Amino acid sequence: MNIAFSGTGYISKIHAQAARNLGAQLVAVVNHRSESMAQFAQQFGIARQHADVGEMLRAGGVDVLVVGTPNYLHAPEAIAALRAGVHVLVEKPMALNAAEARAMLDASTNAPALLLVAHCWRFDPEVLWLRARAQAGELGQIIRTKGYGVHANWGPTGWFTEARFAGGGALADMGIHAIDTVRFLLGDPQPASVYARIGTHYKNYDVDDTGVIIVNWAGGVSSYIESGWWQPHCDGREAATQLYGTRGIGSIFPTHTTSTNATGAPTVHPSGFAHPRADHSPQSLYDAQLGYFFDCIRQQRRPVPGAAEGLCNMRIVDAAYESARSSEVVHL
Repeated sequence: MNIAFSGTGYISKIHAQAARNLGAQLVAVVNHRSESMAQFAQQFGIARQHADVGEMLRAGGVDVLVVGTPNYLHAPEAIAALRAGVHVLVEKPMALNAAEARAMLDASTNAPALLLVAHCWRFDPEVLWLRARAQAGELGQIIRTKGYGVHANWGPTGWFTEARFAGGGALADMGIHAIDTVRFLLGDPQPASVYARIGTHYKNYDVDDTGVIIVNWAGGVSSYIESGWWQPHCDGREAATQLYGTRGIGSIFPTHTTSTNATGAPTVHPSGFAHPRADHSPQSLYDAQLGYFFDCIRQQRRPVPGAAEGLCNMRIVDAAYESARSSEVVHL
């Protein structure tokens, strides 16, 4: 599997290490900054360096492209690669907005190549543990959920804080983790409506750093989601989620379930996972994600989360921003 990387920042290095751990051939890197690109190439033993994705595609010899660039480049780079027959792993958020995400879906539908959107928490063993128990009915019918996509006492700089490059702020960067995680835990329902209050309160930039979102799903479950940078406190780690059901509650980070018996007595079911774990976002999470994508490519099987899942999340993000502007519920 010959793999190339567009972008040389923190997340691209994590993906490159995953590719190395899986025995892939790291063949090319793309970046407009030659110094950063040279450092990345040296760190990972990559021979080819390209100024843009078009140049890399024309040179050929690439099976998979990892797109880890600023959000405004996700759609054009992914679409170009898909049309060239190159499989794409694109970082979250999938695009600047739902319109771009839909164009990516169309490209992936019509191309001979596959697209995976890097909603990494779907590959976390603790998330999978809770999903299996919820699907087995241990919690009864799920009624509501809480989820967190928040940085406490920290926030990013650079392009993350510029709307023209990022599309949105903390909601697009962190809140989308909480949105996708709860959707995965619930079995990927479609959103019915969104209400949000979103603002900028902690720094001087043109994107949001605070958000409260309520998503009502088809089927009746309601999800409360917090997003933020620089918050003075957070009730849960990144992607932490609680599911409230008619027979009990399930939680990730910390991970356990509590169910009630016929007499109403609560019983705690520990997961066996340590809390807090030494590394909340371990390298193994990204190794599992890329390994899954490689398996999908070998078997020519549509990956999940793919374009459809990424588009659904972007529709929720767009609706949240629209709701915050209008102070109205947005029906989807």
